[in-house]
Amino acid sequence: MQIYAEILTIGDEILYGQIQNTNTHYISQALSEIGVKVRHHTTVGDDEQAILTALKQAHDRADIILMTGGLGPTKDDITKKTLCKFWETDLIIHDEWLRKLEAFFTKRGRPMLESNIQQAAMPRTATLLDNRLGTAPGIWQDFQGKIYVSMPGVPHEMEVLMQEQVLTRLRAHFTLPYIVHKVIHTVAIGESFLAEKINDWEENLPAHIRLAYLPHNYQVRLRLTGIGNDRVQIEGDIAQEVEKVMPLIEKFVFGFDKITLEEAVGQLLMTENKTVSTAESCTGGYVAHSFTKVAGSSKYFKGGLVAYTQEIKTGVLGVETQTIDAHTAVSEQTAKEMAIQVRQKFNTDFGLATTGYAGPEGGTPEQPIGTVWIACASEKGVFAQNHVIPLDRMRHIYFATVLALDLLRKNIVGLE
Repeated sequence: MQIYAEILTIGDEILYGQIQNTNTHYISQALSEIGVKVRHHTTVGDDEQAILTALKQAHDRADIILMTGGLGPTKDDITKKTLCKFWETDLIIHDEWLRKLEAFFTKRGRPMLESNIQQAAMPRTATLLDNRLGTAPGIWQDFQGKIYVSMPGVPHEMEVLMQEQVLTRLRAHFTLPYIVHKVIHTVAIGESFLAEKINDWEENLPAHIRLAYLPHNYQVRLRLTGIGNDRVQIEGDIAQEVEKVMPLIEKFVFGFDKITLEEAVGQLLMTENKTVSTAESCTGGYVAHSFTKVAGSSKYFKGGLVAYTQEIKTGVLGVETQTIDAHTAVSEQTAKEMAIQVRQKFNTDFGLATTGYAGPEGGTPEQPIGTVWIACASEKGVFAQNHVIPLDRMRHIYFATVLALDLLRKNIVGLE
């Protein structure tokens, strides 16, 4: 039987957009890994009636209700009092936690205020979850056949409680199925084009395996999800489906599961014992930044040059003035020379170059704003691609970087 959960986030600061709600993302992933399916995410402010309404709704539609926030020492932290009202119980001082708090403040030479004492207050019917990283304990309550867990909103405190106590308790309390995910990462193909290529395969997926399309920034993740009681069988079934679909989309696939495009390209370079350098204009060093985000990238990334003006393109990088005069700085010829020159100057196996109009100014009727030329040079020659990315400036830079990394990937594996 499938077990369903709802995540309830409490706090005005989240509704006001003052902090990001990273807790919901973390909890959802953790629950999925143990076979619990999250049905709803709910966020409410520090308002008793709003919290009570959310609790009633969650009680009616979920088996597990996981809450974060509102357990601190200030007056706006009303979660415990509201839970007592919902559970029809009262607050009592938890003696063991009070002693822990006293030791905490004594060790730091700080006075213990009444508000700190109240952090030892717990709903009478609940079980305390030891928060070894903070002063607000977690709360576990079995109420009318539903499990309620309340945790601090501080992310690192919540994460430790989840891993060390909450997930273990949930596994022991429920008979949980296995939920297995397999993610196929594709790049430089639109969602609709990808769906068309794999339509017949998708139509014939087994009933216990579902497919989701997750597009983001010129990349589409294909997530296969299998649910059942035999994990080995599910993993085997998913592996068979991956084997069936790969011949249809292989040239667009750069990796699986949690890998990023820059990590995948880096792994290819290390496997082939190759190096790369970059010459960038419109991307302003973002391609180089993408390489250096990966630990150990010095093994394959030697360096880069931001040739943002014509003076630097010709005087430092070595692009011929005649090339720019004849074809402009944003052209196939200029991009190719940039890639060739940076490869020679840095003595690398690959030279990767970008030049374009990121906007909002610039461009020509032939080369409008959003135009980018990307080139990759190697011992096999130099290849260039032209794209028009009619987006705002920062997204143009990011998308051009993705396309540059993909062009390099294709050159490494022999697709260009």
